[in-house]
Amino acid sequence: MQSDTQSAEQDSADLPMLTVGQLFSVFLRIGLLSFGGPAAQISLMHRELVEQRQWLSEKQFLNALSFCMLLPGPEAMQLATYAGWRLQGIKGGLVAGLLFVIPGALVIFVLASLYAIYGDVPLLNTLFLGVKAAVLVIVIEALLRISKRALSERSHWLIAAFAFIAIFFFSLPYPLIILLAGIYGAIASNQQTAKVADIKTSVGAKKTASTVLLGLLIWGLPVGLLSLALGPSVLTDIAVFFSKLAVLTFGGAYAVLAYMAQDVVSLHGWLGAGEMLDGLGLAETTPGPLILVTQFVGFLAAFREGGFALGVAGGLLTLWVTFVPCFIWIFAGAPYIEWISEQPRLRGALQAITAAVVGVILHLSLWFALHVLFQQVDLRTIGPLTLWQPTLGSLDWRVLVIAIVSAVLLLRCHQSILRVLGVAAAMVFLMSLLH
Repeated sequence: MQSDTQSAEQDSADLPMLTVGQLFSVFLRIGLLSFGGPAAQISLMHRELVEQRQWLSEKQFLNALSFCMLLPGPEAMQLATYAGWRLQGIKGGLVAGLLFVIPGALVIFVLASLYAIYGDVPLLNTLFLGVKAAVLVIVIEALLRISKRALSERSHWLIAAFAFIAIFFFSLPYPLIILLAGIYGAIASNQQTAKVADIKTSVGAKKTASTVLLGLLIWGLPVGLLSLALGPSVLTDIAVFFSKLAVLTFGGAYAVLAYMAQDVVSLHGWLGAGEMLDGLGLAETTPGPLILVTQFVGFLAAFREGGFALGVAGGLLTLWVTFVPCFIWIFAGAPYIEWISEQPRLRGALQAITAAVVGVILHLSLWFALHVLFQQVDLRTIGPLTLWQPTLGSLDWRVLVIAIVSAVLLLRCHQSILRVLGVAAAMVFLMSLLH
């Protein structure tokens, strides 16, 4: 499978010759620094893979991003998996995808354990406050970088504006926004002047089907064996619940939170509403995809049923059913990304989707900014409109100061993300001591 899949994309002469060790080093760095949700993570990968190392071209990166935004699950993790696959086939995809998830998953295990045993930990909350402030600037930088490259035409700006208004003010479903953007892009593409590049893939329908079937077997076998061995249990409930989320939830962690919050709190009674928000806060301020909030839920649900060992099992099972499908989608679909990008209508659809993604990232950036800068933000509805209204008196001056310093370091002085995060954590720690 590896040789066939790899050859599909390595026909172009500009692919760098890399070792697995080089991939491991770079994607471990990305995994350790991938704070701030998909916007910041996409920006980090663009900086590492396109700007600094030229391992991917701008076109390859944006085509892959558009494709990953169509898939269920965490788009940033899937983008990392695609980058590894393009550079080193299946082996590279596994290295890149796993390293994007594992560092954050280990941190979540530690923090979820502390949370389950001791409850809120003030010191950790203080340090995370500084990280959140720096992450806000990282997200803004991501928005600026991607918009410069994705919004090359007036229509792209209009699509981005539509996407932002639709999701931020009208709460339209993310999949619907992407679908509408893709349809518009396909219809509006200029078919008369467009040229179809002669790009072929060495992976046929039969090979793709076998990849999907093998992946589904690998994904479902542990869950099936667990159900046979244990029968009805919290672990089987966790496996079934998060398996459904993995294949049905589009739009990343925020969409997952919206889908799962009611069932987790009201139907299953695994967590309280406040604990759900705490889990999202932990996922926001640790490396890795925000969808690791599911791991927090799975851990706590199993922990309360049978203690620490069962909690670890619940967390691992949640990770398995959440992320294995991501590898299936990429390994099956990646050989077709270049072909899709050169078909006039499909290319127009992908360009429109990329523009819509900019609007979605703006939504995430503004949502994140409101919830980081203000301690109280209320959601109000006026007919079909939804408005996030911060309480001005709840502005956290510490976050504002740290965010300004982080902006100067990152945007003006071009310091590394690691250094900016370290300065932010140190600043809030010193502020807490002085207070």
